[in-house]
Amino acid sequence: MTVEPISVESLVIDRDQVDEIEHLIKSELNTLFTWDYKRSRPALVKLYEKAKTSQWNATTDLSWDTQVDPIKQAEELSSSIERFNHLRQLDDSPVYKWKDKEWTQFSLEMQAWSLSQFLHGEQGALICTGQITTTVPWIDAKYYAATQVIDEARHVEVFARYLTEKLENMYPLNPQLGALLDNIIEDSRWDITYLGMQIMVEGLALAAFGFMHMLTQEPLLKKLLRYVMSDEARHVAFGVLSLQEYYASLNSSEIRLRQEFAYEAAVRMKNRFFAQDVWERLGVDPKKVAAFLLEHPDPGENIFQNILFSKIVPNCRKLGILDAGDGWLREKFTELGIIQFETWTDTTEEYSSLDMVDADRNA
Repeated sequence: MTVEPISVESLVIDRDQVDEIEHLIKSELNTLFTWDYKRSRPALVKLYEKAKTSQWNATTDLSWDTQVDPIKQAEELSSSIERFNHLRQLDDSPVYKWKDKEWTQFSLEMQAWSLSQFLHGEQGALICTGQITTTVPWIDAKYYAATQVIDEARHVEVFARYLTEKLENMYPLNPQLGALLDNIIEDSRWDITYLGMQIMVEGLALAAFGFMHMLTQEPLLKKLLRYVMSDEARHVAFGVLSLQEYYASLNSSEIRLRQEFAYEAAVRMKNRFFAQDVWERLGVDPKKVAAFLLEHPDPGENIFQNILFSKIVPNCRKLGILDAGDGWLREKFTELGIIQFETWTDTTEEYSSLDMVDADRNA
């Protein structure tokens, strides 16, 4: 897995199979049985019990008869695209001549694009967690991973249904996210599946869901996101609790490999927010937009992108990989502009407080 410097080429990726329906990834995973059924990890036992009591039914717990106005919703979420303001304000922008009509359509498309990436990421999590049930060495982790498989299936279900029934709009998998998912699934080391999916992808998703939940007032989407966030917080905590123990046993060179993987994943996730599919659909050359944004960086772009790493950095600190060795990952996260989140609450300490399913039932 190699990282390209941020450039037009890294933001805009040529794709030969945009319309593919099936995507094959070849991997070599060891399937691990364990005959030790002793419940020896209390934190994972607690998480498993929480997962069993916080299941929800996507069909009956969400009001799918809710009428959704995509334009009104796009207006509510318009602040999420303020990072593209330079494109509206500077006269050398490739879309400077756009009027309110075009910007409204752009907001609509970005809404569908964002939810589509949530959908595809959730299917990646579904596949990865299925792998974890077969590769992780502890029975408590196998038990919990099995609950996450059904969680992820439910997440795929709700995002797909919302996109098809309420927005009637969907985008293909973003190429940067797709490349990262391929790398995670191809790797034969079970802990890399954890690190890539549970810590990096799910950690960023948890922050992104929270951001969208804060902005939208549409009741169906708001409740959908609340419930998905309840599950996601447990998933990220699962990764931290499992890897914290395992990483304590690794030597410095093995830890360095994990640090490099985390950094490379962070760079790819930062690059994916460019949304080349949206520009292509609206008839704009994404390479011209990328070149313009690189030449005229918007401070709002960095603020938006950086806040989405607010769950990842403290969890890497909790894992011990932020400062391990010579502090290589701390230095790299500093270069990315995300180190300021290191003292924020890690997910193992907050997942119970984010359980909105349980809160609704108690209410």
